[in-house]
Amino acid sequence: MADSSTRDFYDSLAPDYHRIFADWDASIARQASSLGALVGPGPHRVLDCSCGIGTQAIGLALAGHQVVGSDLSPVAATRAAAEAAARGARLPTAAADMRRLPFVSSAFDVVVCADNSLAHLLTDRDVTAALADMRRVLRDGGLLLLTLRDYDELRRTRPGAAPPQVSEDSDGRVITFQLWHWHQDGERYDQEYFQLMPGDGDDWDVRVRRTTSWALTRAQLTEFVTAAGFVDARWHDPVSSGFYQPVLTARAAG
Repeated sequence: MADSSTRDFYDSLAPDYHRIFADWDASIARQASSLGALVGPGPHRVLDCSCGIGTQAIGLALAGHQVVGSDLSPVAATRAAAEAAARGARLPTAAADMRRLPFVSSAFDVVVCADNSLAHLLTDRDVTAALADMRRVLRDGGLLLLTLRDYDELRRTRPGAAPPQVSEDSDGRVITFQLWHWHQDGERYDQEYFQLMPGDGDDWDVRVRRTTSWALTRAQLTEFVTAAGFVDARWHDPVSSGFYQPVLTARAAG
């Protein structure tokens, strides 16, 4: 992973990230309900190690869990804490690389890494390092919860774009879409992330951010997770989980 490139991408996106949702607060509640059903009754000590602006972490905190957030982007992590406070939740956050988490061993009952965040790690070494540190901060028997795009299907079809998303706020409509440029290896792809904002008059303000992702298949990720010291790895499809991406759960081996 190119640390500065990925961090710059999310630092730039953080102020506008909520605009990809038609209703961000409704998405917070919906995602917390889906993930909370997999986490189980608590309260649990939860680390969201790719918290972004707090979409999953805020909902889990509002549900009564003791949540800590960390993210490679300090801008996103700072916003997550502020958004949580504005909604009556406590969410301490830290700017941190998921490969080097600044927490003591066995500190958490649950580690969450959602929203396709793991895909920004582009090598075996980086994915292995991140999963090893997630295992380190989990207690024995603790739950790992990862979500990624459905890369088994996407690697088969290799689409050139993601469908546009439209939201609306007091400033007007915002259109978000992505162009994907697949590498020769058929596994990694560069993203051009467009947001069209209302500009002056009838004009649009176009914002473009760029990053790279690794389209890890279920088999690949299951193998990485097992090698990192997890057992009982299970995949949950959106139809069964209610979450918008496939979810992998696994337990930290004792």
